[in-house]
Amino acid sequence: MASFDAIASRRSAVADVKSPSLDVAAELSRLEGLTNFELRSEWRRLHSMQPPKSLSRNLLLHGITYKIQERAFGGLSKSVLRRLSGAAPEVPGSTTRKALPATVKPGTRLVREWNGQSHTVLVHADGVEWRGKRYRSLSVVAREITGAHWSGPRFFGLDARSK
Repeated sequence: MASFDAIASRRSAVADVKSPSLDVAAELSRLEGLTNFELRSEWRRLHSMQPPKSLSRNLLLHGITYKIQERAFGGLSKSVLRRLSGAAPEVPGSTTRKALPATVKPGTRLVREWNGQSHTVLVHADGVEWRGKRYRSLSVVAREITGAHWSGPRFFGLDARSK
């Protein structure tokens, strides 16, 4: 059985290892006592840039505490960063091209034949008109005509994929 002194020395050795959560908690409590000038200086030190001039004390604290926690525990994962940047994961061997968005000027008439019936839509600045009734988008009209979900621009031949 281990002696009392050996157990006590092991416990003190474990206590000497700094825990990131303890350091972060101490740092966060220290920040509360800083002036706005000191907080701006801390921001410059951590972010390597000037803080925005109109940033409130509360937002300064949030930005500084995030940086401290990021350094102690690590930043965002690669998948989260990818989602935030809007970049989709690339699949090897695929060449995806986005179609250019179709811009249709107000006053344009779009005609589409569906099940032997001709449908004419008049484009307005704030929506479209079909059969004398206003709709907010072409997709709503396409759904009314077909009874299924359609991309309005694709249904009316404005999307490059439909050609």
